[in-house]
Amino acid sequence: MPERIDFAALIAGHTVVIEMINSGDAGLPVLTQLLRVAQPALGAAATAFVEFGPTGGRVISATGAAEWTVGRPLPANDPATVCLLSGPRVQQIRTDQLAGTFPGELADRGLRRMVVSRAEIGGHTVGSLHVIYADDSDEPDDDHHAVIAYLASCIAHMYGDQTGLPVHGDGPVVAALADGLAVVDRDGRVRLWNPAAAQVTGQTAAQALSRPLPFPVPPSGQVLDHRLPDGRWLRITSGDVPGLGALRVVTFRDITDQQRRDHERDLFVAVTSHELRTPVTVIKGYADTLTDHWESLTDADRRQAARVIGQRSNELARLLDRLLSSAAEAGPGDEPPTPFDLGDALRAAAGDLPAELRHRITLDLPADLPKALGHRPSLATVLTELATNAGKYSAPGSPVEISARPDGQMVSFRVSDRGIGIRPEHVERAFDRFWQGESGDRRGYPGAGLGLYLVRRIVEQQNGWVSLRPRAGGGTVAEVRLPRG
Repeated sequence: MPERIDFAALIAGHTVVIEMINSGDAGLPVLTQLLRVAQPALGAAATAFVEFGPTGGRVISATGAAEWTVGRPLPANDPATVCLLSGPRVQQIRTDQLAGTFPGELADRGLRRMVVSRAEIGGHTVGSLHVIYADDSDEPDDDHHAVIAYLASCIAHMYGDQTGLPVHGDGPVVAALADGLAVVDRDGRVRLWNPAAAQVTGQTAAQALSRPLPFPVPPSGQVLDHRLPDGRWLRITSGDVPGLGALRVVTFRDITDQQRRDHERDLFVAVTSHELRTPVTVIKGYADTLTDHWESLTDADRRQAARVIGQRSNELARLLDRLLSSAAEAGPGDEPPTPFDLGDALRAAAGDLPAELRHRITLDLPADLPKALGHRPSLATVLTELATNAGKYSAPGSPVEISARPDGQMVSFRVSDRGIGIRPEHVERAFDRFWQGESGDRRGYPGAGLGLYLVRRIVEQQNGWVSLRPRAGGGTVAEVRLPRG
């Protein structure tokens, strides 16, 4: 007999989730709380949720024995991804019978049974809920499957509300849809509303017909870009129906992705100009001082000026490296991964950090740490970005800890600080290009917002993944996982 579902605990826990939503919570914290409720009630060893976008999936939340999977990408061509997106909506899978590295890692940890339910909106998959069982647990039955399907539907509803989900800007809900089409009469009331119009606006034909359009209409033959209340952008055109001047045809489509790209381009120019101007201004100021006042300066003044010029030049070099790497989507490229001594690479990279940060570093690297499989030269960039981030968001002089350990088929290292921490709903957005926390205040925490974006690109090109999480007691933990060599 399979272990019975603890419905009382499930209902009580779900009530807490609903109260969180009613109190204004949304997104990742609510999703994670739902997973925490489901795991013990279903007698599972772990739960996880994978969010799908145009290029594949990513584990955005996990509990129990699967917490280590957070941040793990699932490319669109991965056998596990193909299996999740095809077949029945709810299916039970043996991880030791599924091709691919990820299922193998689960099986190696004794997690060989998994019930998966897709979260769908109108037949479109936004993600998949995974309830994972240890090999020695009882077989999940039809009741388990039904509850898991219900929970996946609850998560899909959260995506439909678009409150904090998807966590990535290129997620499924904001993907461009087919052109909507409406016909309006002389009074501006809708007479025809095609299915794509319902998809684009979220309003059914029953809600739209005989009512005014939910957005402004440009003059005939002109184009208008309009932002909806939910943040999406529509490109709207209109024209009179030949021979029926009282009727007007209005077409519209979702251009959110295009607007986002245009915004990123403008932001790239603005951020680059701002970030380059500061060190260049300081360097020029001190250089001019040395040139114009050399004789009147003391030796100590000259040395200080030279020291500042050197520090700012280093900052400028790192910034240019970030910008060029971002523009080129840099990483190890086509170089084949090779085994390398991770402990030695971390020590060397830590030794090359700026002096002020280097003095704050504490290392905890076991002597028997296994080799990692990847691209050693790029590891210096990864560690520099993570350590610089930790130093920037923590008090001057506070320790920044670097540790490493083996973990199954992977080997990982962590960069931990005791700084201001990171909110749970921001642990994924922090990897977006140009994103800089909830305030975006570059005066208090200057930077181009490219460091973590580059870190994720570099690590994933080496078949690894990186994640952030709040640290118990305050601060942030950044963890990088690479295949063992």
